[in-house]
Amino acid sequence: MAPDREKGCAIHIYIKSRRHRAVKGFLLSNIAGIVVDKCSFFDQICVLCRASPAPGGLCPACLDMLPRHPQNRCRHCAQPMPAPGVCGHCQRHPPSFDALHVSWQFGYPLSGLIHAFKYGKRLELAGVLSRLIVPPVCEKGFKIDWIFPVPLSKERLVERGFNQSEELARALAGTMQTRFSANICWRKRNTPFQAQLERAERYRNVKDAFGVKRRLDGLDVLLVDDVATTGATLSALAEAVKKQGARRVEAWVLARA
Repeated sequence: MAPDREKGCAIHIYIKSRRHRAVKGFLLSNIAGIVVDKCSFFDQICVLCRASPAPGGLCPACLDMLPRHPQNRCRHCAQPMPAPGVCGHCQRHPPSFDALHVSWQFGYPLSGLIHAFKYGKRLELAGVLSRLIVPPVCEKGFKIDWIFPVPLSKERLVERGFNQSEELARALAGTMQTRFSANICWRKRNTPFQAQLERAERYRNVKDAFGVKRRLDGLDVLLVDDVATTGATLSALAEAVKKQGARRVEAWVLARA
């Protein structure tokens, strides 16, 4: 076998192994969470203060500490504004998604939970965090046919071991009893981290970075991610989804930075 092919096979096997362990861990923690939710003799402890009872994972006091996203925001990208409306950037360059819904700001103490989940590999937090993605009041007539997470590149998946957006989307789909797939959308290339780039560079960085493997004619699609900043990544993915015939594409994220 050629060296390049051997390397490709090794990466594929490694990814499958890491994803299997991650998904297995998530499923076990999710099953455990369901059992605990249904059994009153378990005392669930808040994941933040580690002291107060918290059936949903966060006690009322810690939930009140989470930084809420301002109600005055852009109708398209959710950027905070002095009054509700459409921000200047979205007026000049409308995003490909039809709406971006977010309930929280990326700040203390939520940022610590997201960091522990994403980089500390604490997959048990997926259920807690997915419950914080409050389902918004959707446009009349918007039904969710599919839920897709923002995909990672193979290289990033090997590095991290799991896709945090996939775990959030999977948990959300289970709660909403909606079809979910982590395989229909894929990332064509390993793009540089968006956090290092300015707004215009972010859009160029992810342009044509995503592919969609099947037709979605007339369907309404929900994209899920953990954190949005400019919305460039979600817009690029929404564009690929719409090229496959989707009627409407919305994005729900846990927090906006």
